[in-house]
Amino acid sequence: MGRRDFLQVGLSGMLGLGLADLLRAREAQAGKKVNCILVWLDGGPSHYETFDPKPDAPKEIRGEFGTMKTSVPGVRFCDKVPHLAKVADKVTVVRSIWHKDPNHGGGNHYMMTGRPTPVPVNCGAFVTFHPSFGSMTSYERGVINGLPPYMSMDRMTRSGGPNFLGAEHAPFVISGDPNNKSFKVRDVVLPQGISEGRAENRRRLRRDLDNLLRITDKVAKDPAVSFDRFNAQGVDLVTSTAAQKAFDISQEDDKVRDRYGRNSLGQRLLLARRLTEVGVSFVTVYYGGWDHHTNIFKTLNGKFMTRWDQGLAALIADLDERGQLDDTMVVCLGEFGRTPKVNKRGGRDHWPGAMSVLLAGAGIPRGQIVGATDAKGYYAAENVYTPEDFAASLYLKLGIDPHQVLHTPSGKPVQLVDGGSRIKELFA
Repeated sequence: MGRRDFLQVGLSGMLGLGLADLLRAREAQAGKKVNCILVWLDGGPSHYETFDPKPDAPKEIRGEFGTMKTSVPGVRFCDKVPHLAKVADKVTVVRSIWHKDPNHGGGNHYMMTGRPTPVPVNCGAFVTFHPSFGSMTSYERGVINGLPPYMSMDRMTRSGGPNFLGAEHAPFVISGDPNNKSFKVRDVVLPQGISEGRAENRRRLRRDLDNLLRITDKVAKDPAVSFDRFNAQGVDLVTSTAAQKAFDISQEDDKVRDRYGRNSLGQRLLLARRLTEVGVSFVTVYYGGWDHHTNIFKTLNGKFMTRWDQGLAALIADLDERGQLDDTMVVCLGEFGRTPKVNKRGGRDHWPGAMSVLLAGAGIPRGQIVGATDAKGYYAAENVYTPEDFAASLYLKLGIDPHQVLHTPSGKPVQLVDGGSRIKELFA
């Protein structure tokens, strides 16, 4: 280990990240890498109606739903997630993450980057003041086998972008619905009328042009250089056998597709599994609609909840049965939890004081509940963790040094995660 690594170990020891953690991170980078599927529940899911029910609290707090046993003795989930209850023995749920930002924009940024927004951000803001987890993974790993390292379905989350890392580390967005029979991924097929032979001739001509000093002279910083890089990546994607195979979800067995659910979310989760299977490093699956200020119980009693419960449980079980869960980390979260008291409109409002995050794979212990909220679910009360702790843990699992110093194009140093200790229970 070089001098910088030893200095980093000294700093990390103060922050709760020991030598063993950094060595594991480097081993992951040197060996088979862990890929990540992040399921983003935009709007802020209620911890009461998912993984942290409070059956003994007053009705105005516990809500209308009951609880149910899980596959882990003594652990109960809300009775509206029966499929996830069955795979509880394969996952860890952290019930004690909290922060102070009650806005969608700010909460989204905090939980997607590990850094709070430097200024107040309103609910609808679409900004990234700091690189997202997916973009940072792209920055560290780069293109593998012609496949973009970071993909997102069916959109990029509000703070899922690269910020100063540059556009090349933004997600490749798959906006189509894989549940449709006509599903095709944009930009991964040759334009109609261009044969393989013509396409190769054009690529050869492009390479010849790239030999011109005007294009290749780095000192000149010709904008064409960036264009050529993106153009080359696009060609690699179009001609990648792995990409074509992964995107062709129709080749999946009908029973597997049925298991995930024949709906847009279920099939996106299945596609995410196929993408990480062929080497995509980071896939975000967006599932919005969790901002339940009104009629929360009516909404969660229908297909909205069932699709998520079935699809996510199927993803975890499928990865485990295929022997891929050790090399694939599944993370499911939103920007915050919901208020303890049900409001007059039958909903719950924004509440960053407590939230639940589900994690599985990548060596994360199974069948574990980490931390706890108080008796009524107001605040994280035991083994309390922050978004910085969550970010540091996620990066370590991906083999990325969470406390490395990045530099903006102007040369300004920026620490990837400012503070933060690993969530020790995820590394037991």
